[in-house]
Amino acid sequence: MFGKILLTLAVILGAYWFLRRRRSPLSPPPSKPAPPWVRIFAYGLSGFFLASSLLWLYEDWEKDREILQVEVINANTGGLTRYLARRGDIQGRQFRTLDGQWVNLAEIERMILRPVDAP
Repeated sequence: MFGKILLTLAVILGAYWFLRRRRSPLSPPPSKPAPPWVRIFAYGLSGFFLASSLLWLYEDWEKDREILQVEVINANTGGLTRYLARRGDIQGRQFRTLDGQWVNLAEIERMILRPVDAP
């Protein structure tokens, strides 16, 4: 996750550096400057996109930290085993419990996810 953010910042900084180097001091200035409301609108829109992206990242991180009760059912024997795991640690037919144990489900096993009841 942190690598994706760093990559995005690197691309933005690279584009900024490229555009600054491309403009030479001998190039003529723009003939007509943009009205001030255009600059305010652009900054506001950029701020909105940045804030909404940060909110989306936070909500996704918070959802991945949610603790769930994972019930593994053996279809042949009917045996039931319960584990606690974070939502972000559940990946298809395998998951990591809160105590660090990796569990891989067999083809005959089924998984049920339930929210943990608050005391």
